[in-house]
Amino acid sequence: MKDIRICFFGDSFVNGTGDLSYLGWTGRVCAAIAASHYKLTYYNLGIRGNCSEQIESRWQVEAGLRFGCDCDARLVFAFGTCDNLTTDGEAPLLNAQENFFIAPRNSIRCARRILIQARAQYPTLLIGPPPVADEALNRRNENSSKAYKTLAAELAVPYLDIYTPLRQNETWMAEVAAVDGYHPAAAGYAALAALVLQWPAWQAWFAENFAEN
Repeated sequence: MKDIRICFFGDSFVNGTGDLSYLGWTGRVCAAIAASHYKLTYYNLGIRGNCSEQIESRWQVEAGLRFGCDCDARLVFAFGTCDNLTTDGEAPLLNAQENFFIAPRNSIRCARRILIQARAQYPTLLIGPPPVADEALNRRNENSSKAYKTLAAELAVPYLDIYTPLRQNETWMAEVAAVDGYHPAAAGYAALAALVLQWPAWQAWFAENFAEN
């Protein structure tokens, strides 16, 4: 039985903020993996308010503390929204300490450094930022998603655009508006989890499970 360990790095969306079941999307996608094939341990390392530069500063140390030398170690990164918060905007539930805004070129450079270092050590996936209830922020998130997609293709890292399908998902958008303007509740995270579970790159990590379904 494979000893698979996955570290999920990101911001409040990885953390699952807003979900009163405390599963978010990371807990749901891991719960969907049948225990008969895998000994799966997952670490939710989402920190509310983290931008890409903060994730870059911590991921290697935190992953190293959780990956044993004999395990099948893997990484999932999901970030971008906090990079796009304006310095004069107010987002107290998304980022409790301070608001960040990283110039798009610097955000992409940071993502490039993260992915180059990560893919050299572990199988790595990248997930883009979701839509929220702020249209100005949505425009920046949409642009970031497109830029991440281009970068990931260049680096041969599988990328999942969640902005486009969730923008059209009534459950996600309704819950985001109802919770705090940024985060969904349980059903919204379930919709995001469904996108990940349908993603060929995720399915390839757990081929035995999806072959049975």
